[in-house]
Amino acid sequence: MRLLIAAIAACLALGMPAGAAASDAQPSATSIEGWEAVGRLNIANGNICTGALVAPDLVLTAAHCLFDPRTGAQVAPASIWFEAGLSGRQAVALRQVAKAVVHPQYRYRPAGAHQIGSDLAVLKLDRPISRSRIQPLAMSQDAERGDILRVLSYTRRHATRPGLEPSCSVLARQSRTLVLSCLVDFGASGAPVLEMRPGLPPRLVSVISAKAAMGKRRVSIGTALDASLRELMRRAG
Repeated sequence: MRLLIAAIAACLALGMPAGAAASDAQPSATSIEGWEAVGRLNIANGNICTGALVAPDLVLTAAHCLFDPRTGAQVAPASIWFEAGLSGRQAVALRQVAKAVVHPQYRYRPAGAHQIGSDLAVLKLDRPISRSRIQPLAMSQDAERGDILRVLSYTRRHATRPGLEPSCSVLARQSRTLVLSCLVDFGASGAPVLEMRPGLPPRLVSVISAKAAMGKRRVSIGTALDASLRELMRRAG
């Protein structure tokens, strides 16, 4: 299967102040079980991204969030802060990043030539977040064409409260690359794509990598999880 897509890097609203107000919060996002595991990543170069807690001291996000779009240089891990469960001015937990591990197949490219399929990174926090405060998200490798998923993200528009894309279908899958029907905004890079089943907690199946176009249709691109994530988590830990 060949994916005819033009991908645009979705890494963030440049110059977004850390205290910027969201213009249009979506309260329904906080009704999802375990939403507190999703947080905003504040990066010293003025960018923001979204990340999700997958272990008490590990956050999963997009690899391109770790590179300065102006210079192409990788940012220092200690320049990144994770605000878990940020809602308004309050976060359930605030942690500094101590270490960052990028997928070994990922190579940063300038905006407009965005690499997809291996756009994953695992961040190690300076201190674990207790499971009694936030339960890390469970993960799955089962995302397939036709699945209906959801996306939780912090964006330029929803900077201080998570926004919810409630119905996001998988239009196509090629290896680790998912083409999704949902529309994302700047800041959604690294956002968790969640599988929701009745009576079960949400499972993280992919992270948002880019905006894209498939013909005239606007879509988003996700990187699906696979066995390589276990090795990233091992190296980060």
